Amino acid sequence: MNNGAMLNAYPDSMGANLHEMVQLLQLPEMKDAFRSFYILPTVFNSDLDGGFSVITYDLCRSKAGEEDLQALNRLGIDLTFDFILNHLSVLSPQFRDVLRRGDQSEYRDFFIDWNRFWQGCGQMTKEGWIAPDPDQWASMTLRKNGWPLLMVRFPDGRDVPYWNTFYQQVTYPPVDAFDLLDAVENRYDAASALSERINEQLKQGLTPAQMDWTGYEAYQEPVQSLLESRRHYLGQMDVNVQHPLVWQWYDQVMGQLAAYGAVMIRLDAFTRLHKAPARVNFMNEPETWDILQRLRAMAASHGLEVLPEIHATYASGNYRHLTDLGCITYDYFLPALLLDALDTGDSRYLYAWAREQIDDGLSVINMLGCHDGIPMRDARGILPNERVDALTERLVTRGGRRKMIHGAKPETYQMDITYYNALGCDDQKLLMARAVQLFMPGKPQVWYLDLLAGANDEEVFRRDPTADNREINRTSFTKEEAEQRLKLPVVRDQLKLLAFRNTHPAFGEGAKVEAEQPSDHTIRLTWRKGDAWASLDADLRQVRWEITGSDGVCP
Repeated sequence: MNNGAMLNAYPDSMGANLHEMVQLLQLPEMKDAFRSFYILPTVFNSDLDGGFSVITYDLCRSKAGEEDLQALNRLGIDLTFDFILNHLSVLSPQFRDVLRRGDQSEYRDFFIDWNRFWQGCGQMTKEGWIAPDPDQWASMTLRKNGWPLLMVRFPDGRDVPYWNTFYQQVTYPPVDAFDLLDAVENRYDAASALSERINEQLKQGLTPAQMDWTGYEAYQEPVQSLLESRRHYLGQMDVNVQHPLVWQWYDQVMGQLAAYGAVMIRLDAFTRLHKAPARVNFMNEPETWDILQRLRAMAASHGLEVLPEIHATYASGNYRHLTDLGCITYDYFLPALLLDALDTGDSRYLYAWAREQIDDGLSVINMLGCHDGIPMRDARGILPNERVDALTERLVTRGGRRKMIHGAKPETYQMDITYYNALGCDDQKLLMARAVQLFMPGKPQVWYLDLLAGANDEEVFRRDPTADNREINRTSFTKEEAEQRLKLPVVRDQLKLLAFRNTHPAFGEGAKVEAEQPSDHTIRLTWRKGDAWASLDADLRQVRWEITGSDGVCP
């Protein structure tokens, strides 16, 4: 892993596609700004959840081509991709085979059959799925309200529940009289009238079970069965990590990503892979660590490093376990630490985190914002709980939206807000936050919207009231709009800082970092390699900083 700054964006975040983004990266003002590019998974053939519901890992041709990846390589920019290990789209070839062939599909247990999983651990409901007994379910942590399952129709007419931790959509296409003729005994008048009623109720969002069948009770069962057999699904279906075909698929995808030029893969949602009754089913130990070791070995066989996505509190110590295993880890603590320091003028907690990384040799990728918003729950333990709570409330006043973990004790785990809004849309604070990030230990990851000083996109919710809260932080710019934003002083100054970070010899491979705290509201971070050095003196209270260096050339 090189030490240079990493751009983080969708392939169409700054332009219509990756080809236009490459053109932006070739502009003189972008020279030396980035050494790596973490491209989010809409670059692949995907549907829901901003690309995290992958159909196949083939490139999405409307977003990117192999020639674009090769152009990035010529710019000296290496690549990181997501590998979404916990789930595949319901539209994937594997799950579509289940829908077509049912029990005869070789992928029948590639995904987790909910009822088979909970057999003997609960009671069957009238809807046809097992409700786990309270002692089997109480410790579960959930990413959405309700039961994490999706009922799908098998070819023999059975509805079978499959585990579905994240998103799903079920829709029913409209019908016409010809579709209903067999179900209504070839009565065209009844088929015509009933199809009109059904379509009107579908527009109202009603399912067949919720519809008014008055006057057509005799046909309700066959027509309802017909509608259910035609339903369309979108969703992220949890894979069964115990199944050998899943590991064959893992190996095949890693080879495919390596062939695209990846040097690192981000292991998305791998903490939910191991599932068992009466367990929390998030970071089950020791099984999660065993899975990680197996994945690391498989990735290494393809020349890939792994970046595990672990959202857990600082107090849990999971980040330390990753270090013990020799893994790079995401610094999900820095975003809240910096916001707290800039809001309070208190550098103590930020300094303590810098010292810990240096003293204990932690290998991290740090960030300000990202596609998922600002982690809050992660900071508990490195920041006092009352500081985390106070910061959360301040972010709400700045336009932030809470994202919750559901379960026995719901809590805010993330704030959906741009980092620029989180800083009160203050250019000086954004520049200072970027400067501190670039001098903190680790490899800096830069969310494109932070780079472009992007504010909350409230319009997205007027366009689509059902939009996920994270869309507030995912504004897409045309190439022309992005070029205009590159002229903003706060953007130009960030690019100068990034180029300095990537080209000054003090930050070269094997460089050492030092941290000092001259006072409780200041911090000094220094990088050294040989005779070269670069130092940042930052005053969190006054929002002032100075960069000095061995060659006197500082941004």
